[in-house]
Amino acid sequence: MSIAYTVAGFSVGAIVGLTGVGGGSLMTPLLVLLFGINPSVAVGTDLLYAAITKAGGTLAHGMKGTVDWTVTRRLASGSIPASALTLALITWLAPGGIGGAIGLIKVMLGVALLLTAIAIILRKQIQAYALKRSGGVDNPRRTAALTVLTGAVLGVLVSISSVGAGALGVSALFFLYPRLPTIRIVGSDIAHAVPLTLVAGIGHWFLGSVDWSLLGSLLIGSLPGIWLGSHISTRVPDRVLRPILATMLVLVGSKLIAA
Repeated sequence: MSIAYTVAGFSVGAIVGLTGVGGGSLMTPLLVLLFGINPSVAVGTDLLYAAITKAGGTLAHGMKGTVDWTVTRRLASGSIPASALTLALITWLAPGGIGGAIGLIKVMLGVALLLTAIAIILRKQIQAYALKRSGGVDNPRRTAALTVLTGAVLGVLVSISSVGAGALGVSALFFLYPRLPTIRIVGSDIAHAVPLTLVAGIGHWFLGSVDWSLLGSLLIGSLPGIWLGSHISTRVPDRVLRPILATMLVLVGSKLIAA
């Protein structure tokens, strides 16, 4: 079965390399629906998987100077406390702790996938709207407060579903920082995803919902998959890939909500 996990990791890694999204959006539902893994274990394992794989992306963006660390700190100041509080509340309120919150995790995962699909489909419209309103007068204090709030929302969503730090985070930053170059928005979002997924993943580990053998098998496949996908991304039209990915997320998200 570890070979199947490695193949799954390679496939998801290749999609991430091709499109820049799809890590948690595909890996967690794949583990739940295809392999029948407990949703809490799938989420916890995927969070640490994301922290490791995105650390390399953060290093690359950091060396290129394409990370706005002020934005990253604002997001993290909201997301990390929200993540810790969310996991504590689930453990306290759900019968059987995080492992007993299977229904909640499935619904939240489904909702997160649908929101991610919308963000992918409307990416160009979001960018256009953000650029259009960039001529307005900025309110730095309001922007800072909304960034922290955005981080808190992402912290809750990611801790329960492992989805949201990618496409949803980027979409929110387009609204909040319309004058910030796209590459810096992407870099800042990736940099923020690392501490968020790491903290949430460690929280799941303490709660007993991380499968280390599974994590190793996924990484063995995903790291070369990401490398391959990133190298052939320029040869595959973005207008073809993103609608396919969005459709897949809608179908999987709907199935999880209805389950």
